[in-house]
Amino acid sequence: MRNGAYKNFMYSLGGVVASLALMITTLNVNTTCLYMAHQPKLPDSAKKLRKF
Repeated sequence: MRNGAYKNFMYSLGGVVASLALMITTLNVNTTCLYMAHQPKLPDSAKKLRKF
């Protein structure tokens, strides 16, 4: 691959990874663990993604 094509690929891959991470975080914020003893503490920045 040429250098420019590689950079374009890495930028698009980074966008896909970032959007996937946002979707997983949103899903995680809106669900709870079945075993409440192992519910990890969420960061304050993730709480703004709650739907309720």
